[in-house]
Amino acid sequence: MKNYEIMFIVRPTLTEDEIKNVAKKFETILTDNGAKVTNTKDMGQRELAYEIKKFKNGYYFLINLESNDDKAIKEFDRMAGISSDVIRHLITKLED
Repeated sequence: MKNYEIMFIVRPTLTEDEIKNVAKKFETILTDNGAKVTNTKDMGQRELAYEIKKFKNGYYFLINLESNDDKAIKEFDRMAGISSDVIRHLITKLED
């Protein structure tokens, strides 16, 4: 099993319910593709270090997961890249 950490930022113009739905949707993408989510953390709204897509703030989420292959990671990366709700994401493979 490989361990990964994913941090993504959701645009701040969404309502609280929409933000939670986006986070839940991306967590579901991971589990549907064979990953096991070990920890999820809502880090709340924070100011960005620099403007991204004309936003100065964003809602940060952190997901830790385990996966046998990179199918779930690739699908998350693909969906986050085309989603207008996610303004930035970072996937990190953790060392054992």
